[in-house]
Amino acid sequence: MAKVRIGDRLISAGLITNAQLEKALEEQRKQVRRKKIVRVLVDLGYLEESKLLGFFVELCKRGELNLLSILEDFPNSEENILMLLSKMINMEYVDLDTYEFNPAIADNVPFSIIERYTSFPFAQEGDTIKVVLADPFDIQAKEALSRSIRGKKIAFCIAKKEQIVAIVIRLSLNDSVKVLVQNIREEMSGVTGVIVADDDANKSAITKLINVIFETAVKQKSSDIHIEATETSAIVRNRVDGVMREAFKFDKDIFAPLSSRMKLMANLDIAERRKPQDGRYSDTIMGKPYDFRISTLPIITGESIVIRILDKSKVLVKLEDLGISELNYNRFNEAIRQPNGIVLVTGPTGSGKTTTLYAALNAIKNVTHKIITVEDPVEYQMDLIQQVMVNERAGMTFAAGLRSILRQDPDIIMIGEIRDKETLQIALQAALTGHLVLATLHTNDAISGVARLLDMGVESFFIGSTICGFQAQRLVRKLCPNCIYEVEPPEKMLAQIRNLLPEDYHFYKSHGCGNCGMQGYVGREVVSEVILGTEGMRRLISANATKDELLAEARKDGFVTMFEDALLKALEGRTSLDEVYRVAKL
Repeated sequence: MAKVRIGDRLISAGLITNAQLEKALEEQRKQVRRKKIVRVLVDLGYLEESKLLGFFVELCKRGELNLLSILEDFPNSEENILMLLSKMINMEYVDLDTYEFNPAIADNVPFSIIERYTSFPFAQEGDTIKVVLADPFDIQAKEALSRSIRGKKIAFCIAKKEQIVAIVIRLSLNDSVKVLVQNIREEMSGVTGVIVADDDANKSAITKLINVIFETAVKQKSSDIHIEATETSAIVRNRVDGVMREAFKFDKDIFAPLSSRMKLMANLDIAERRKPQDGRYSDTIMGKPYDFRISTLPIITGESIVIRILDKSKVLVKLEDLGISELNYNRFNEAIRQPNGIVLVTGPTGSGKTTTLYAALNAIKNVTHKIITVEDPVEYQMDLIQQVMVNERAGMTFAAGLRSILRQDPDIIMIGEIRDKETLQIALQAALTGHLVLATLHTNDAISGVARLLDMGVESFFIGSTICGFQAQRLVRKLCPNCIYEVEPPEKMLAQIRNLLPEDYHFYKSHGCGNCGMQGYVGREVVSEVILGTEGMRRLISANATKDELLAEARKDGFVTMFEDALLKALEGRTSLDEVYRVAKL
């Protein structure tokens, strides 16, 4: 639909004047990244967004405009459009993310129809089946779904397209494994749920199902697979870019053979369901080698199984490929290239600390240095580096491992995590005696790293004399470049950050497409803040300076907070402002 046609329609409807349209077009021509003409009209105050949406919905209702084209043109207003439409056509708007969707309900309709019309049954209330439609004006879809669901009332509903497509993708996966599930039941008939080993030439159905689960997770670039038993089902969820996505949902009877096979693969006790267990398993998925760390935990409905996926090729990641901003990259690179001292990477679980340390070791390793690590567990094996795994049952703690490492004449030491005073004291002593020590620590920001070390009972002068730098970090999801569009954030959100914005600023979102699995994001990168151990900073730490004094000193040295770093990425279109607020604290 051409811009002029939209303008003419709005003038005909009496929503704007000719003069207002001309001024809006003139303003649009000035913009480097041009907004849609209706958005310019709204920004200039010539048109109320609610009236605009009402106008479009009315056209759609009369059949003069396609609903899906409206949603594609105005993805930022999708929820408002659908809620307004639901009132006008008396059809319920539903947020599918709030439903615990049961794929069995969708079995009322053949998957071929679900796939063709992007519509499916999602809930049942009494004798009424609720069916969600991507396009509520699609008569053919309504008729096809009505023919499939007989003997029950049907209530048609509308929802966001990205939510509908995400569930259709899940249903396609479940549809593809229905035969495997049936074969598992046939294999299990007459046995107690324990699966015996099989060979590659004659794989059991449960082994094939696990292969499908692993392949799906790898294709989605998941970091973890969560398999959980509930009262009525077995749910498989994948953590993708830090966010959980449901991948499969099976009946409860599938969980026992699934759990047994997982334990068998990781050399765990398949009969033990009362205690937590940890194991490891290696396999080649789609031609690439992977390690899988498997953890089981007894819960009141059975067990929870979590599999950490370790891609062996990721160990080769370069420091410059982590997405660290140029300023913080240069500061962190300076810290890790000191001849001695301690560099700490801080952040919560899952913030990429270990990956950053591996990248740092990759950047500084060479044949002239002896590098030894002590980790719990060793996640990736690296050339030219001696790696020690913590084994507390055998007495190999972080502290014990460090003591032994110091007798191995290392130049650089990497500690997976500093958890206690003893480990910290040995690490600081190593830093004082000419070693470079890299380690991780759990704190929310870089400045808090100092307080955390003091809380462990170490003298401030000890910290001040050894510290090379702190890097606090998080991971933000990157906007999908294929479906990105410009947005104007709410005024309330802008008011909080106005002083941090340039005069000409732009923010972006992605509405979801096939490239990103309708999520709007693809991959993650680091946002960080780095405090260097300058002379001034070391002096203040040794003198027990307050957090405000340390922050003021860091600012003198060019320190940028993590929120400011993330905000710059949002302004560049690398992530969204919503993601900045989700991950970083103002």
